[in-house]
Parts: sequence; C-alpha cells; structure tokens
Amino acid sequence: MSNNMAKIADARKTVEQLKLEVNIERMMVSKAAAELMAFCEAHAKEDPLVTPLPSSENPFREKKLFCAIL
Repeated sequence: MSNNMAKIADARKTVEQLKLEVNIERMMVSKAAAELMAFCEAHAKEDPLVTPLPSSENPFREKKLFCAIL
C-alpha cells in the first residue's frame, strides 16, 4: 500500500514539474548556435586564449630568478 502511495506522490511531483516546464520559452538550437558563434567572433580579440597576450603583459608568465652569489 505504501509503495502505491509513493508512486502516486512521485507521479504528482513529475506532473507539477512538467507543468512548470511547459511555460519555459525555448529557442531553436540553430539560432542559439548562430548567436554563440557571433558572440565568440565579436569578442575573439579580447580573449587571451584565442589571441595570446604579449609576454611583457602576461601576469602569469614564469618569472626568471637569477642567483647571485656574493
């Protein structure tokens, strides 16, 4: 008996979730991909992974340590 009640409760949760999701505005994948490509192309010059920084401006470059024996 409790197994049936659990199944009914689970089904009710699923129905409530589906009712919430039915109102979500959706977008075609092709349109989303086109917008993503346009964004990436528009910001490519500012992206250090696409256009590397000059080594003099790179805050993550390895600093060369010089050892001086006095």
